[in-house]
Amino acid sequence: MLMKEANSHLTKTELAVIGNGEVAYIRKMRSEEVSKCFPEAPDIDPSVDLWALFGADGTPILLTDNRSSTFFKAAEDELKTVSLH
Repeated sequence: MLMKEANSHLTKTELAVIGNGEVAYIRKMRSEEVSKCFPEAPDIDPSVDLWALFGADGTPILLTDNRSSTFFKAAEDELKTVSLH
């Protein structure tokens, strides 16, 4: 079987705008990470599980303690969610 290696020549900026306004990702956050992405957020108890929704370019959209809420917000904004590994 022949396999081709794909070499991308996209810059980080070009890669960030792919899917912008159409794709979002959800990730679990620790309370100490919150102020970096959501500077207006109050201090949060470290024992609380937090979930955040981000646009394809990394723009923070929603912070919640309910994972399902991130999917509802994405659907409301007509965003497709993707999984990051």
